[in-house]
Amino acid sequence: MRFLWLAAFLITLAWSAINPKEPITWALEVAPAIIGLLVLAGTRHTFPLTPLLYGLILIHCLILMVGGHYTYAEVPLFDGLFGAERNNYDKLGHFTQGFVPAVIARELLIRKRVIASALWRNFIIVCFCLAFSAFYELLEWLAAVIMGSSAEAFLGTQGYQWDTQTDMAMALFGAIAALVTLGRIHDKQLKRL
Repeated sequence: MRFLWLAAFLITLAWSAINPKEPITWALEVAPAIIGLLVLAGTRHTFPLTPLLYGLILIHCLILMVGGHYTYAEVPLFDGLFGAERNNYDKLGHFTQGFVPAVIARELLIRKRVIASALWRNFIIVCFCLAFSAFYELLEWLAAVIMGSSAEAFLGTQGYQWDTQTDMAMALFGAIAALVTLGRIHDKQLKRL
């Protein structure tokens, strides 16, 4: 299973690195996936994760690499999808930015026995995901200040004035969706660890 995970990651990474639309944007978008790979490699013996979480992290990494290759505003499959005027691949990315970290946070909080109450744990997880999303939006803003006009591909706002707010809302929806839909499956896998 590890081999398939790593093969999917490396093949997609190699593909995304071949003639990306914006090389600087590619580096910015793919960096979190590479950091994630290094963290997973460093902790696989001391703190192995559930198969569910490894799979979700891979999906998130693949989304980052595809977005990095094309830029989030120009992923072909999402051009005019469902009659939308803008390419909404970035909304998928931000939904995943809430969905996957919610399961990461859930696994860490349960396994480390940080919060016993499921209600409080879920509240803290949603707050964490919103904070993470807001932090990412601040990083995008910093990149825009540093890069100037060349930051448009990284920001992917496509002229939408509510882009930052809807990005954070998608992360919120993703976090809630993960907690509602995956809790039982995740609990079963946690018992097997």
